[in-house]
Amino acid sequence: MHLTGLTLWESLWYSEQMAEDLTGRPPAGDWLGTPFLRFERHGALARCVIDRPEKRNALSAAMYFGIRYAIDRTEADESLAGLLLTGTGETFSPGGELGGGAGEDGWADLARLLFLDHLPFDALRRSRKPVVSAVNGLCQGGGLMIAMLSDVAVASERATFRAPELFRGIADTHYAQILTRQVGPARARDMLVTGRRVSAAEALEWGLVSRVVAHDALIGEATEVLVTVCRTAPDARVEVKRAIDQYYGLYDRMGMERSLRGPEAEEGGRAFLERRAPGWIHPGLPGIDGRL
Repeated sequence: MHLTGLTLWESLWYSEQMAEDLTGRPPAGDWLGTPFLRFERHGALARCVIDRPEKRNALSAAMYFGIRYAIDRTEADESLAGLLLTGTGETFSPGGELGGGAGEDGWADLARLLFLDHLPFDALRRSRKPVVSAVNGLCQGGGLMIAMLSDVAVASERATFRAPELFRGIADTHYAQILTRQVGPARARDMLVTGRRVSAAEALEWGLVSRVVAHDALIGEATEVLVTVCRTAPDARVEVKRAIDQYYGLYDRMGMERSLRGPEAEEGGRAFLERRAPGWIHPGLPGIDGRL
């Protein structure tokens, strides 16, 4: 932002505004509550961009809430028809940032908000207006859940997918519920218990995403998909979405919350931050160099 030509008071106001944006503040208007998310307007379409390259687009509590807010913001704005979600560079999102605290956003603590309805997943499931994910690269954890629960997920040919929660000591029953219905029990079990990476081609074959396109064409192709979805009859589309949502069903939220508060999740998070293997690994297994 250039301050040339502004009065002293205008310059001071902009300086304060920029300082606030560096730490974050609760959402208001098109501001999503964090400098690491952007809410853009492209005609009748909104776009939420995850932009935190120095942390590989890891989602803080404020960012998770900001994505939910972007969905609700689009829903409530009559000038907008739908929302596109994407990331920057070649990373969509690896999911939540481990380590706790309010982080660089400054106002929302993931550890305290984790058990509240601040996450975007339910908002994706119930949104009347279409939400399309343009998966531009690495996609795992909460990022993968966002992609699966979008109305359509369009992936770059360079995208990769992973569900590493069991390496972090987390019994993610939400994943166990949604992923199983998305790709079938055998493939879901494989992803969940091995933490393997799935290529874009495999993800398409499995039904994890519905389209894979050239990396440089991703935003254009995903935008075209969003426009097409926006042309369908809204009330009828919602009824179809409701039937699909019923197929996904409910997950064992109480079991997952118990796991998140347990010793394995604590050890898994600590091991990740310390870049080492977690202590529950049997000593007779082949050596592991670094974190999983």
